[in-house]
Amino acid sequence: MPVRLTNRPICHHCDGFPVVSITTGTRNADGTRTTLTVTCPACKGTGRRTAPALVRVGR
Repeated sequence: MPVRLTNRPICHHCDGFPVVSITTGTRNADGTRTTLTVTCPACKGTGRRTAPALVRVGR
C-alpha cells in the first residue's frame, strides 16, 4: 500500500519544482535553443507551501 504524506510542505501548484525552463522553439546563432525561465506564481519560486494570509473582516 502506498503511504500518503499529508504534511509535506511543498507547493501544490508546482509540486516542488518552482523554476522551469521552457523552450521557445527558436535557436540562437550558435545553435543552442532559446529558453524562458518561469517561476511558480503561487509560491514565488520557493517550492514550499505558503501560509494563508490572515484577513481581518469587519471591525
